[in-house]
Amino acid sequence: METPTDAVAELEKRLKSLQERGVTILDPRQTYLDPAVQLERISAGAVLYPGTRLVGARTYLAPGAKVGTEGPATVENSVLGERSEVASGFVSGAVLLEKAKLGSNSHVREGTLLEEEASTAHAVGLKQTILMSYVTFGSLINFCDALVCGGTSRRDHSEVGSGFIHFNFTPQGKQGDKATPSLVGDVVRGMFLKEPRIFLGGMGGMVGPLKVGFGSITAAGQVARKNVPENHLVSEGTPQISKEFTPGRVDPAERRTGPNLEYIGNLVALKAWYEDVRLRRIPDGKEFEHLRVVTREAAANLELCIQERITRLKSFLAERVEGKAQIEYTVPPCPLKVQPDGAPYVEWVKSVPKEFEEQAKGWLQAMVAGVKVTYQ
Repeated sequence: METPTDAVAELEKRLKSLQERGVTILDPRQTYLDPAVQLERISAGAVLYPGTRLVGARTYLAPGAKVGTEGPATVENSVLGERSEVASGFVSGAVLLEKAKLGSNSHVREGTLLEEEASTAHAVGLKQTILMSYVTFGSLINFCDALVCGGTSRRDHSEVGSGFIHFNFTPQGKQGDKATPSLVGDVVRGMFLKEPRIFLGGMGGMVGPLKVGFGSITAAGQVARKNVPENHLVSEGTPQISKEFTPGRVDPAERRTGPNLEYIGNLVALKAWYEDVRLRRIPDGKEFEHLRVVTREAAANLELCIQERITRLKSFLAERVEGKAQIEYTVPPCPLKVQPDGAPYVEWVKSVPKEFEEQAKGWLQAMVAGVKVTYQ
């Protein structure tokens, strides 16, 4: 039987092994490695600040990744790309791409993906949420079951103001449900980092499932309950409602089925892009191995999100429609000519030829439009 002394000795041995491989551990006395963590998945150049806890076999740190820069941080079965950062808090089942950052006191759960240079300020909770490149979240935010994109650079990005909540649960039906994912922008157009930024004003919220168009603003201090078209400024007062409510009442299926199918289609398209474009761009060679690992793990998170959305939609439909629902989609063969390219991804995607972009959009849109529900 292993004693506490044996466990400490083994931990010290593992920490020393990481240091010898080029990992910076500022204070080994305040650093913990779960026995399941695979040392080869902690890359040389990663930096572990005091208070770091690494947990789980999936955990991976690319060169330059930093954990605990502002306080204690637990990273559990999560994947941190090159020069990404977790300031402090708890991060489980998430993937961060290059230069993505989670601020202090983060609480991030499975299915979350932050693309290049996406970031959050302090006290942000995320689950099953995708922030595409450059997207920025303020502080004191709770955002689950959503995809956000828009903007063209680190200075021109979509943003969610502090104190914002994405409401992802409805009490309608016997037990309520979470068939409520929201699209802020969309994958097909937002992918190429050329669309106008979107701003969701602070001290507000949105009731999913909703869709917000590129170039739009929701004013601070309101809860959005309707889709927002492109290039619109929306400020609505809180509706005054007082009427009889029957607990367990089942609302119609039609209003939410379409938005759920569209959301699933966006996830399917984004996952296909990772597998058929991003991965194919990565050159051979050990120096690019961290890109391959992080890209595959990002695709795995997207698959997790797809299956979660399908499960939630099936559960929603089971209370409202006769017959067993099946959610079907296909991924057409990629028509794009993609060659290994050492250029940084963001630089590459912003500079692709117009013909390539239009062909890609057609391929991606076919997946978005191709998701359907059938009943047995």
